[in-house]
Amino acid sequence: MSVDRSLKLKDALVRHRNVLTRAERIQALKDEERWVDGTPVLHLPKVAHRKSAAGKKAKAEAAAAAPGAAAPGTPGAPEAPAAPAAGAGAKVAGAGAKAAGGGGKQAG
Repeated sequence: MSVDRSLKLKDALVRHRNVLTRAERIQALKDEERWVDGTPVLHLPKVAHRKSAAGKKAKAEAAAAAPGAAAPGTPGAPEAPAAPAAGAGAKVAGAGAKAAGGGGKQAG
């Protein structure tokens, strides 16, 4: 029988796991200051173990730190135009007329 691919990698057990061992759950409870010494190790309370998304947070901070990227409604933010330009409205109307103009074959 061959060895599974996930077992061949040297860092295969480092990835995120949803199920924690009892020692990991106790350590998480200690970190949250919910563990009292002398408590029995059976029937431990649930521990939320979420996968962190570090890459998304760094992108959000970089966007907030950009000088021209102020949020709408904040002082110093550029105002958005109230209405679309006249040329944009004509393009939309033309597309709607084309779609409403039949749909079958043209008589020739």
